[in-house]
Amino acid sequence: MTSENVVEPILAGLSDEFFMREAISLARAAECLGEVPVGAIVVLNGAIVGRGFNSPIGESDPTAHAEIAALRDAARALDNYRLPGCELFVTLEPCAMCAGAIMHARISRVVYGARDPKTGVHGSVVDLFGVERLNHHAQIEGGVLADECSAMLSQFFAERRRKSQ
Repeated sequence: MTSENVVEPILAGLSDEFFMREAISLARAAECLGEVPVGAIVVLNGAIVGRGFNSPIGESDPTAHAEIAALRDAARALDNYRLPGCELFVTLEPCAMCAGAIMHARISRVVYGARDPKTGVHGSVVDLFGVERLNHHAQIEGGVLADECSAMLSQFFAERRRKSQ
């Protein structure tokens, strides 16, 4: 084993955390607007090419999830509806709608923070990414900064419940 083989996984882990922190900052922007705090970025060759955060309330659009916004931003930036070689970092496990968009965009890798026990499709409810018959398969990694991502969501919903009482 060479020193390159030892260093590479460490750097990969650090960059995943770096990019997840960028997604977390976008989630905080959503929260400031009264939206569920979910943020996402698209990365190509180490550069952020797309950003998005949840905005279905403000946009009156049920499809305005963080992943969809980030994919649209990246597609515009790269002038291509296909995003091969791109990675998506998102603070919450994708839902079925977002998983479909991820597959259609040909994202190569998805990294998410917190699991979503109600709508997550990387094993929390179902595993759409694992369906062999589908024509595109991204590499999926969950749990990056999961505690921080989960705490942000829990605090948001606790505050929302407190205000509604």
